[in-house]
Amino acid sequence: MLEKKIKYGLIGKNIDYSFSEKFFNEKFINENIGNCTYENYDLSSIKEFNSIIKDNSIKGFNVTIPYKKEIIDFLHEIDPIAKKIGAVNTLKICDKKKITGYNTDYIGFINSIKHVISNHSKALVLGTGGASKAIIYGLNSMGIKSTIVSRKKKYGLITYEELNEEKVKQNTIIINCTPLGTFPKIKECPKIPFEYITMNHLCYDLIYNPIKTKFLKESEKKGATIINGKKMLENQANESWKIWNS
Repeated sequence: MLEKKIKYGLIGKNIDYSFSEKFFNEKFINENIGNCTYENYDLSSIKEFNSIIKDNSIKGFNVTIPYKKEIIDFLHEIDPIAKKIGAVNTLKICDKKKITGYNTDYIGFINSIKHVISNHSKALVLGTGGASKAIIYGLNSMGIKSTIVSRKKKYGLITYEELNEEKVKQNTIIINCTPLGTFPKIKECPKIPFEYITMNHLCYDLIYNPIKTKFLKESEKKGATIINGKKMLENQANESWKIWNS
């Protein structure tokens, strides 16, 4: 009798580029986990989640742009840290279809950056989506004060037009949490004044495809230390696997 397959997958929109499917299926092969598969679920609307969750063999999902906040409405339970962050990137499906939401992005981020932040105390976070919420939580937990940069004027945030020399030089960590620059739109980039970036800056892009975005290339030209999102993704994926098997 054939062993029943356990399914995992990624929920998102326009996710052909995704890292997760390749990462997990290679993991299953390399670690001889023969009863598991991982696939992409490219949803044009989060409402489509109701149909895919009917599959009894699915035990967990990762969640990416643009559904990290919208998926919360479908949960039966949410982990306290994910609730505090306000975004979910990992779902665990238990018996009787009980869905619990977690956030492993912040752990992946912390573990990818903690070795290079000793000389930094302030950060600019570009973007206001679900990913940025996890990054802000991670920064706060490491004692780094963050300022959020938004396209629109909102209370407690600043706009790109407000990024002057003083603000850029005071905030020596700059993190791109927007999708600008993701393959295939590699010429796109957040509109920040790169002329004020120096060798004292650490510029981090959550994007991993391409390996070096326009944001990172422009920052590197000014002498900044640059990091892409690949290590963060690997870290958060491994944390997701721990949750699914807990």
